[in-house]
Amino acid sequence: MGIGVSIFLLAVGAILTFAVEAEVAGIDLDVVGLILMAVGALGLVMTLLVWGPRRRVARVERSVVPQREVVEERRVYDDPAL
Repeated sequence: MGIGVSIFLLAVGAILTFAVEAEVAGIDLDVVGLILMAVGALGLVMTLLVWGPRRRVARVERSVVPQREVVEERRVYDDPAL
């Protein structure tokens, strides 16, 4: 269950619990709403804690660069006065 489905279940459960005043024979809509909110909250926690860290793992590729030899260059000029 993803984050979107969890939030959807929370919203539907809250609507059934707090906003709907209808009565259905044999079904208590307040209890159904509370169950949906509990399942949505549990799904949200599971998504964030269990499956969330796996998606954040990144591979790091390292390349080895050989060290270059330092070459020092000297220029020697003849003195024309000699």
